Amino acid sequence: MSLVLHRIDDRLIHGQVVVGWGQPLDVGFIVLVDDTVAESDWEQELYRMAVPPEVEVYFETAQSVVGRSAGFQADPRPGVLLTGDIQTMLQLVRARVVRAVNIGGVHHRAGRTQRLRYVFLAPDEEELLREMEREGATVTAQDVPSTRPMPLSEVLDSEGVY
Repeated sequence: MSLVLHRIDDRLIHGQVVVGWGQPLDVGFIVLVDDTVAESDWEQELYRMAVPPEVEVYFETAQSVVGRSAGFQADPRPGVLLTGDIQTMLQLVRARVVRAVNIGGVHHRAGRTQRLRYVFLAPDEEELLREMEREGATVTAQDVPSTRPMPLSEVLDSEGVY
C-alpha cells in the first residue's frame, strides 16, 4: 500500500487525522516529520497517546525520512506522512519523497490571510506551495476525505469563503 497521504497540518497528529483520515484509509502507520519532535521523547509520547495502539508511529527529521522513504513506500500497510509546516514538505518534494501534497490545516497566525476555513497563508508560504507545483507535485487542500480536493490555484484565488 505504502504512503497514501502526504499532509501538511500544523497540529500534526490529532483527531481529524486519526479518525477522519486514518479510519477511512485503514492506516497502519503514521510518519511524523518534524525535527524538534524527532528529538523529544516527551513530545513523541504525547503524539503516541493520540493514536490507537494498532497504528505505528515513526518520528523522523526532514533529513532522516529521505533515507527511509523507500522502506515506508514498501510497507504493505497504508500510511500517512505528516509535516507541521510548508517548508518541511517542500524539502520532501524537492528530494522526490513526495509527489502529491494535501494541505490539511494551516491555521491563523499574524501575517497570514484566510484562504479556506482551515487554511491561512502568508505570501511567502503561498510561494513555497507554488514551488512544490513547479517541482512537479500535485498540491490540493482537503480537510477530510468526504470533501472535494481543491487545487492550489483555487485555494490561492479564494477569499476564505469555503
